[in-house]
This record gives sequence, C-alpha cells and structure tokens, in this order.
Amino acid sequence: MKEHVHDAARRAREAAAVLALATRADKDAALIAMAEALVQSTGRILEANDADVAAARADGTPENVIDRLALDEGRVTSFAQGVRDVAALPDPVGEVVRGSTLPNGLELRQIRVPMGVIGMIYEGRPNVTADAAAICLKAGNASLLRGSRSAARSNAVIVEIMREAVAATGLPADVVQAISAEDRSTATHLMQARGLVDLVIPRGGAGLIRTVVEESTVPVIETGTGNVHVYVDADADLDMALDIVINSKTHRTSVCNAAESLLVHKAVADEFLPRVVAALREHGVVIHGDPAFMAVDPAVQAVTEEAYATEFLASEISARVVGSVDDAIAHIRRYSSGHTEAIVTRSLEAAHRFTRGVDSAAVMVNASTRFTDGGEFGFGAEIGISTQKLHARGPMGLQEMTTTTYIVTGDGQVR
Repeated sequence: MKEHVHDAARRAREAAAVLALATRADKDAALIAMAEALVQSTGRILEANDADVAAARADGTPENVIDRLALDEGRVTSFAQGVRDVAALPDPVGEVVRGSTLPNGLELRQIRVPMGVIGMIYEGRPNVTADAAAICLKAGNASLLRGSRSAARSNAVIVEIMREAVAATGLPADVVQAISAEDRSTATHLMQARGLVDLVIPRGGAGLIRTVVEESTVPVIETGTGNVHVYVDADADLDMALDIVINSKTHRTSVCNAAESLLVHKAVADEFLPRVVAALREHGVVIHGDPAFMAVDPAVQAVTEEAYATEFLASEISARVVGSVDDAIAHIRRYSSGHTEAIVTRSLEAAHRFTRGVDSAAVMVNASTRFTDGGEFGFGAEIGISTQKLHARGPMGLQEMTTTTYIVTGDGQVR
C-alpha cells in the first residue's frame, strides 16, 4: 500500500509541474468540463452513492452521519455549481502580495504560487471530493483525495468523472487522484509521504483530525470540530434572536457550522426562554439546559460539563443563562472549539466586546452561524474550515491553497 500511495504522489508531482505552467484559461476550461461532466453523470454518481448509503445503514451508521454521506440530484447539482463558481473566481497564482523597490534599486515582489501536491484525508461527505479537487486545481495544485471507506463508491465515481473531464481538456488526469480507502494504512502513508506531498488537510471528526495532526510528517492545516455558540444579549431583538437560533441549530444539524450551545442573558431570559424552548422542541431538538431552562419545560434535560463541550452534530443543544456578555465570552473561551460564535444584539458596545473577546475563526453579529462556509463567503467552495492560527483560518478557498515566492529583479547589483 505504501508504494501505491507514493506512486500516486510521484505522478501528482509530475502533473503539478505541468499545472503550474497552465494559464487561467486552461484551468478554467478543465473546471467547467468537470462541472458539466458531474451534472451529466448524476445518475452514475447517485447509483454509487445509493450503494454506499445502503451499506452504511446496514452497518448501523447513525442518521446524522448518513445525512453527510447521502447525495441526491440537488446536492450533485450544488457541488457541480461550486466547481463552476471556482472557475469564475480570479486566479490566485501570480497575484502580487506586496512589492517595493529597495534603496539599492532591486525590485522586490512577493507573489502567490501553488503549494504543489495537496493530500486530503476526510470522512463521509462526497461533495468534499469535488470541492477539494476544484480548489486545488484552480490554485495550481495536484490533489490526492483519500476519502472514507463509507463513501468509497461515490468518491471513486466522482474522481473518475473529473479525471476524464480534465484529460479531455489537455491537462494531465493525474492532477486529481483518489487514494484507496480499503486499507487504513493508506491514510498513514499519505500523511507521512514527506518530500512527495507538500500539505495534508484532514476534514472530519475530532478523532480523525487528532490522528493526522499527531502522526503526520507532512505539514498539516488543521480543520477543527464545530462546538458553535449563539449568545442572545440583553439588547437583542428577540424575534431576530429566535430566527437565528432556530436556523443555526436546525437548518442542517450534521454540519460543523450548526449551533451546539445557546447562551441567553438573564435580562431577557424570562421572555425569551419559553419561546426558544418551545421552538426548539417543535423542531425535535433535545435541550440540555441549566436550572433556568429546566424550569421552563420538564422535557429539558439537566446539562453536564460534557454536554457543554460536545459537538452533537444532531438535534441536540446545550443551553445556559449567563449574567453578562463577559460571562458569555468566558463560557465560550472555555468550551468552544474555535470555529464560529454568534451574538444577537442591538448594542454596538456589546457586539464590539464580543467580537474582540471570543477567539474563533468566524464571529457572527446578528447572523446565523450557518454562514461560515466558503460558498457563502463568496469563495466558490471550500476545502475545509481551519480552526488553527497559522497560514489559514476560517473557510479555506483559493488563496489559502497557495504559498508565496519572492521575485527579485536587478540590473547587476551585488552585495
């Protein structure tokens, strides 16, 4: 298996060298061809995905995980459109980050260049296969895509379709490759292919991410879990707050930008708690609440420290009344995974204090947490949401998949 992975990486390096010289027109033509091929092959993709979903259900996989795995015509159309959106974006390669003329006359430019070969190790969610391939290609990188065994059939078909489309436009098919998920060792070999792979990005549950971060010898951009909070301030518009809480929690529960914890200022608790508890229960959400929430409805379960720290990825939420915006910030800094936090308030002072006080990749003011997404941010698609602080943070699009080089131009200067 090691040689299989390393051979794929070698071919990816050769393909990346060709891709580095490709024009924007070349890359965009390949992306448009990929998008069209995905739509035209929807039937093939759904047939493979049906088999993956059936196998997952037979294995007793929880429904929230099934939701991330399952595709339908709308989801295929959506990720194909994401590929088109990436094609429509400016090419980051060659962008001048900064430039100047030094006192000795040397002209200095720092420009964006491709990373080279990027490995993705991810769970479920076959849409990631298309998103990652598209972003890597546009940024001039070859991609090695190691999805989960549960989505093996779906991923294999999606990659095959994209490779055929890329090759038809004249670029090397090996700019997109799938790494087999039949053996767990392939993930290890990918994350330890130092010298062949330039960057590894894990995307999935906490266990997967921790394993890649701890065991990889290739540089890693860590995409974190989403223990996401919504704080309803004393000066909140409560109708707005209700809409934001419900959308953040129930729009799609199995994704990392769904709200997992609700904090409510004590000044509005008497009015807001009955409304939000009723609305959450109407949507089938199990509430793990403090005594104030439990007093509203006997169905509210007693909250625990574990619940406060949990990314449920399901119709569950932890809930607590706090005494101030500072109390909300302290709670978030203790339990948050650093993904997304939201405040609902009409107070500029409270909003400013909150956005400065929490330490997360994205902070929403009077907006749903579900907007933390590359597509929603106008990035076309995303390769993941980084919760680390080095190089990339938040939804990662094209620029985050590049590095830089310095071009220094002179007319004979010596030191």
